[in-house]
Amino acid sequence: MDVEPFGPGSMHWESAGEYRNLLVAGSALVIQTMHPAVGAAVAEHSTYKQDPWGRLNRTLASVQKWVYGGAAGQAEGARLRELHKPISGVDEQGRSYHALNGAAWAWVHLSLFERFVTLNRYFGTPYTPEQERTLYEEARRLGAILRVPEREMPEGLETFWPYFAAMVADRLEPHPTALEVLAVMRGTPAPPGLPRALRRIWTPVGAGSGEFNHFVTVGTLPPAVREKLGVPWSARDERRLRQVGRAVAALTPRLPERLRYMPIAYHARRAARSLQGPEQALRSA
Repeated sequence: MDVEPFGPGSMHWESAGEYRNLLVAGSALVIQTMHPAVGAAVAEHSTYKQDPWGRLNRTLASVQKWVYGGAAGQAEGARLRELHKPISGVDEQGRSYHALNGAAWAWVHLSLFERFVTLNRYFGTPYTPEQERTLYEEARRLGAILRVPEREMPEGLETFWPYFAAMVADRLEPHPTALEVLAVMRGTPAPPGLPRALRRIWTPVGAGSGEFNHFVTVGTLPPAVREKLGVPWSARDERRLRQVGRAVAALTPRLPERLRYMPIAYHARRAARSLQGPEQALRSA
């Protein structure tokens, strides 16, 4: 099935390749691995413990290809499906799992939409209801690129949020993999290649980058998820996170494009502008 590729003017084109997405990358993995099928698959087949940033870099490169790869985005979606086909087994509780289970595959994808919304609420400008609706429509298109079963994706924003709340309440669990992801973060350094301006925020005075990563990850989790995981979060913690968020929101628009966007996104955006007329390209720069 052919799906219209993303391009300039779409919300994903403007946001999916930004470095600030790293601020919710950890919480995305935690939320995803709380699904028992995903948690079991990651525990058995992922390299997140041995090579956390290498795994993340590969994931980010794949995500960027979906959005910035044009027609190649569908090929990347097909490649991921093939890569996950053999991943199956039985978890520690005797439950069978398969990486391509429709509900689990959809959860991995749809949880990213919720993370985009959270990212902008903390570290940018919160979306308007109309922007959120548009972003979700694009997320469904992205789901088609990844061959997520359409029956597993809520039809609209009005049904997405009840779906998300029900998944957190009834399907997610404090899976050992999710708890281990949180523990591993404490010893993880700042991402290699992170622009110096963002590195200064990532590693505040008096705090190691691993601790900061853990702090931001816990803080951006939905409260119901934190409660299910049993991780504490205070009003003081929330105030500190909001302070970091305001700093990131103020800094990000001021960064040069090559420091704001990851390489695949940066080069795709430059290439797209080169195909525009000079006046239009100047306005888009």
